Amino acid sequence: MTLDPPVRPLLAPNPSPLTGAGTNTWLVGATALAVIDPGPDDDAHLAAILDAARPGQHISHILVTHAHRDHSALAPRLAAATGAPVFAYGTATEGRSPLMASLAPGLPATGEGLDLAFAPDLRLADGDTLSGPDWSLAALHTPGHLGGHLCLALGDTLFSGDHVMGWSTSIVSPPDGDMGAYMASLHRLAARDWHRFLPGHGDPVENPSARVEELIAHRLGREAQILQALVGGAAGIPSLTARIYSDIPRHLLPAAERNVLAHLIDLASRNLVTATPSPHPNAEFALR
Repeated sequence: MTLDPPVRPLLAPNPSPLTGAGTNTWLVGATALAVIDPGPDDDAHLAAILDAARPGQHISHILVTHAHRDHSALAPRLAAATGAPVFAYGTATEGRSPLMASLAPGLPATGEGLDLAFAPDLRLADGDTLSGPDWSLAALHTPGHLGGHLCLALGDTLFSGDHVMGWSTSIVSPPDGDMGAYMASLHRLAARDWHRFLPGHGDPVENPSARVEELIAHRLGREAQILQALVGGAAGIPSLTARIYSDIPRHLLPAAERNVLAHLIDLASRNLVTATPSPHPNAEFALR
């Protein structure tokens, strides 16, 4: 990849319907290397990262975009092997909005790959920067897929984690995922002129402005579908999901139901729908 400083990808061996070909681990720098998203706890991938440090290079920083196991689980072992500190926004449950924090006790714990054991050595807040001899990375707090999700800007190149990918949309699963925050984060990225996105899964996004606008339009379209489906009367999430996601394999319906729940919670917060008795996967939703 032609970037200055150099950027190299390593693909973790964890392909799945939700990870695509696997998790992208990104190495940034020519001498002191920043490793972005070490990936899953896998012996072979740990060896590949360590072997990627060429003569005259060493791993100086480990950065985690968010605490899902396919991104963060290898961080402690990589830190132990290299002595490099681990940087992230926080633990797996930090960064929730006040709304999601209030709903969390009443929502079923789905896990969704949360790395509940993860804890960074040092925390990155929105706007913080980390630097090496030939690189500087700026943290952008982009909650939505997860409350503590970070994107990392290398000039006009963005390591976009799971917030923006080219091959798929992101799962937004409450209470850790937040549709209102996700949309706000997309609009934040849309306000800046980016050259390229390097995501946590899939190929680089070479037209990031178009992709962000496409994702915004996609979510607004889903919202409109939900509102239209409720015109006929109150409905639960399984029936709404079956109508709206009629073209996906059955094994992906649970993830789709979480996206529908995220939309409905956001719509309820904007007083567009009601939830009886309260926003929950088993609630009945109706137009207000």
